[in-house]
Amino acid sequence: MSKHDHKEQHQLPDPKEVALTYAEVAKRASKLINEHLQRQLEKGATPPADELGIAQAFMDMMAKMLANPYKLAQVQMGLVWDYFSLWQHSMLRFSGMNTTPVAKPARDDRRFKDQEWEDHFLFDFIKQSYLITARHMQGAVSDVEGLDEVARKKVTFFTRQFVDALSPTNFALTNPEVLRETVKSHGQNLLKGFNNLLRDIEAGDGQLRVKMTDDKAFVLGENVASTPGKVVFQNELIQLLQFNPTTAQQYKKPLLILPPWINKYYILDLRQNNSFIKWATDQGHTVFCISWVNPDAKLAAKSFDFYLTHGALAALDAIEKQTGEKEVNAIGYCLGGTLLGATTAYLAAKKQKRIASLTFFVALLDFSIPGELGTFIDEQQVAALEKKMEVRGYMEGSDMAGTFNSLRANDLIWSFVVNNYLMGKEPFPFDLLFWNSDSTRLPYKMHSFYLRNMYLKNLLRVPGGIELDGVPIDISLNKAPSYFISTLEDHIAPWKSTYLGATALGGPTRFVLAGSGHIAGIVNPPAANKYCYWTNASKIMPDHPDAWLADAKQHEGSWWTDWQKWIASLNGDDMVPARNPAKGKLKVLEDTPGSFAKFHLNQQPKASVKK
Repeated sequence: MSKHDHKEQHQLPDPKEVALTYAEVAKRASKLINEHLQRQLEKGATPPADELGIAQAFMDMMAKMLANPYKLAQVQMGLVWDYFSLWQHSMLRFSGMNTTPVAKPARDDRRFKDQEWEDHFLFDFIKQSYLITARHMQGAVSDVEGLDEVARKKVTFFTRQFVDALSPTNFALTNPEVLRETVKSHGQNLLKGFNNLLRDIEAGDGQLRVKMTDDKAFVLGENVASTPGKVVFQNELIQLLQFNPTTAQQYKKPLLILPPWINKYYILDLRQNNSFIKWATDQGHTVFCISWVNPDAKLAAKSFDFYLTHGALAALDAIEKQTGEKEVNAIGYCLGGTLLGATTAYLAAKKQKRIASLTFFVALLDFSIPGELGTFIDEQQVAALEKKMEVRGYMEGSDMAGTFNSLRANDLIWSFVVNNYLMGKEPFPFDLLFWNSDSTRLPYKMHSFYLRNMYLKNLLRVPGGIELDGVPIDISLNKAPSYFISTLEDHIAPWKSTYLGATALGGPTRFVLAGSGHIAGIVNPPAANKYCYWTNASKIMPDHPDAWLADAKQHEGSWWTDWQKWIASLNGDDMVPARNPAKGKLKVLEDTPGSFAKFHLNQQPKASVKK
């Protein structure tokens, strides 16, 4: 073959010709689709519902993409060139030569950790082919000109879900680890995996609920949620837990923790060696924590006001009765932090000083940067969700958990699909994932109020933008010292948005940024010596979070010790003899963790709401 013939064989098509072809295909395809839909409507067929607006977003994306066929042709040419480079790389490897890969997985991508993905010629080709395709697909849909931002977020997110699902690691014939296990066990792994699949479908009452951990390995009150204490107050929404002291003296001001009510409180009390609650008692705090009820349809009409009055304010009243203290230090985690910010604003409007200091664990007060979670929150999706919640009176906790898991699908979905169904193994007993599966329901009216007024309209940031129990809420009235801990890789409460919320308060604020994500970055005891955190010595917070980070100082280890120094400086030397919850003014109802926490996520409500 001559050099001219060889060059001609590998010469790519003219992009202009490809663009014209795309334009013609788009025109004809659009005509055929419209004619088909018209015929179906004439026959009386009901068009499929698109409650999340996903199909519409992709149709808008395709329309914008096909309107610029030349750019689409360029994307196609780039893909072809990368495949051609991969083919050359693979041929050289097959010949025994070492060459630089065309595509590499990200450093934190654990799907391709098996050594065969590097060593074996065929698996290396499969891996790189997938990575090339994934990169071009995601790049193409995220860079479409003229597409509105809401549609762009949807197509980018759901394209990633599609790409993640098609990873070669998720299929038996293209996963070297699964192939080895299949040969070794004579296919028993696939048989066990199929049995695991049936088990998980049964557990989900007909829907697949991927099992993430061995839930039989954990018992509340024994090896999780095991810090001893008493339930000293209860109403229809909360149980108030007071934990046994571990020091002879305790700070005079009690410490109240408001956890989120999407999961159970014991994220802060998993094991003794990573329990923030146990650690805080060891530092001399009288620790109280709210344990939220798992609501059924009877609480459907309860709004955010109810969580304020019967949650935060009821807990403050109970602590005052129990200890005689009118002021507490308060911590709010995630949604609990949003409630804490609203509560202190409510109290400020009434000129009541009941919270001496505020600590916000990865909590949003400003919702202008919702991150990928915003993909699921727009007018169309909220309206569709409200219709479903109106029927049953609540949002099922497993639905919310599924949304959160999809934000990190490779780690929280597909890794377990491979382990449980392809490898035929049981998931490892992991307390954090046990807690993650122990989700709770959200009352219809409360959740609707939260999504509309905070996520959609960001009204918590607007002075008087919302009213709670008849009081206009202005978070800038919060004058108490505040400590914000956020995490660098948070997919649920992006740190740049939590930072903006921190700048909205009226008192002195210390903002700290920790490594890792929404859970691991918070549940990070000093003894583990993991991750790091950043602080900024400036007394005035810059308006922009990037400006804050640019001048921040990095520290190794846990932020817990930094928080303790901060809270200790506020408490001073004002100490009291250790408070025994069994000897307080309130009657002990039961031992911790209490019946609200033990209410199992699979229990069904006895009532239902009908239209």
